[in-house]
Amino acid sequence: MIVKSFLKWSETAKVSDRCRATQALTQAYAQGCMSASEKQEAEAALALLLEDPSPKVRLALAEGLAQVEHAPRSILLGLAGDQIEVAGRIIALSPALADNDLIEIIAGGRPSLQRFVAFRCPVSVSVAAAMAEVGDADAVADLLDNIHVSLARISLRRIAERFGDDAEIRARLFERQDLPCDVRQALLEQLGAALAGSDFVRSAIGRSRGRKVTEEACMNATLGLAETVGQDEIPALVEHLRMAGRLTPAFLIHALCAGNVDFFASAVVSLSGMNDSRVRGILIDGRETAMRALYRAIGLGSDLAPVFVTATLIWRAASRLNATVDTGQVTTQLMQLHARDAQLQPSVAELLRLVESMHFSWHRHASRNYAHALAAEAA
Repeated sequence: MIVKSFLKWSETAKVSDRCRATQALTQAYAQGCMSASEKQEAEAALALLLEDPSPKVRLALAEGLAQVEHAPRSILLGLAGDQIEVAGRIIALSPALADNDLIEIIAGGRPSLQRFVAFRCPVSVSVAAAMAEVGDADAVADLLDNIHVSLARISLRRIAERFGDDAEIRARLFERQDLPCDVRQALLEQLGAALAGSDFVRSAIGRSRGRKVTEEACMNATLGLAETVGQDEIPALVEHLRMAGRLTPAFLIHALCAGNVDFFASAVVSLSGMNDSRVRGILIDGRETAMRALYRAIGLGSDLAPVFVTATLIWRAASRLNATVDTGQVTTQLMQLHARDAQLQPSVAELLRLVESMHFSWHRHASRNYAHALAAEAA
């Protein structure tokens, strides 16, 4: 079809005929075999079709140009601002849209259009960052489901900050292997708060009991997280916990009794302000007086510091003998060696109650493992 004739004809043609003509024109344009003058006339016709009063014609135009790499960006951006059926095809599929175009669409604040950006393949780091910053919850959830998205750690952190209380987004974040450990721990806290505040938990076990149970579960989950993160991520997790006020004596004694010495040492470094080599030197070879001074430097009083010294000495002796020491042995020895202190000092008694709770939890876990081993042998 000659373009000039098409322009004149389209003024009186029916919608169905204009749709077929649009399909033919976009197909010819997509093939890229036009001369310079023909291409100029074709683009003028495309611009005219962009103003067509029928959404069916504009939809045909979007379908014809959606995957054309050399399609005019002015036409594409016009279609991207059209009604949802038209805009969606361009936003989700067009390779001619630049990152800046997509960021502008996200910033426009239309959730439905943001979701089409989230569906693209691929989505760049900068576009994903914009979505993390201002995207609607549904669009962010779609972004997390898209395996072709490049998400920076800072974007994951921003998503957690904005939508950590959204159960669906929180679940998607938990599933990611690249989620920073400090973000994962913050989400654990938000999950615990959500559980403690749920009507089901309050009606089942009461508000105060529910809060205590969920706080303990969060602490155990955080300790488990500290055992699995890489060595390079431990300082970030420690700093996050310090800023959140979570590096309490109870948390630290749990970490020490569980044998997570690397995490414990990093926590002491953060709290004391001493360098890492100095702290580890004291923990590995330092005298008891040096250890007491170190623990006082992290805020432990003269009543609690001896308990930590004892736990440290237990692990130190085991490491020197290459002996296997489990949590049950450490907790048992701590309760035995400091039973007298617990009678005289309420703070020690409170700390040892936590140690006893940890001991019971370890014992239940060990019993379950033993039962499963017996069942496997019997089978």
